[in-house]
Parts: sequence; C-alpha cells; structure tokens
Amino acid sequence: MVTINGEELDLAGKTLASYLQESGHDAAGVARIAVERNGEIVFRSTYNDVVLEDGDKVEIVTFMGGG
Repeated sequence: MVTINGEELDLAGKTLASYLQESGHDAAGVARIAVERNGEIVFRSTYNDVVLEDGDKVEIVTFMGGG
C-alpha cells in the first residue's frame, strides 16, 4: 500500500506519472503541483521514472493563485 496525502491506496508498481494522470492531474496541472516521496522532493523530470513501492508516503501539494 502507498499512502498519498494520508490515504492508503493500492498503487505499488505504478509510476508516479500514471497515478497523477489517473487521479486527474492533467499535463497543465502538473506545473502547479509539488510532490514529495518519503520526505524528498520528486523532480517533474523524473515522474515517469518513479515507481511507487509498498510503504511509500507521498504528499502532493497543489499551488493556487489568487490574492
């Protein structure tokens, strides 16, 4: 199980990029998010290479504009 923003999901073996796409983070939205995996920032250029593993803890933060 992989914990994403506090929710346990059965995602082991999937890439981070595929999870982001399936969860509604489209290509335009990816520019407005930051991803942390097990306490380390994940660079956008590696989203396709990051394979989620059992026990991973992922935090996804979406930046909102406004004022």
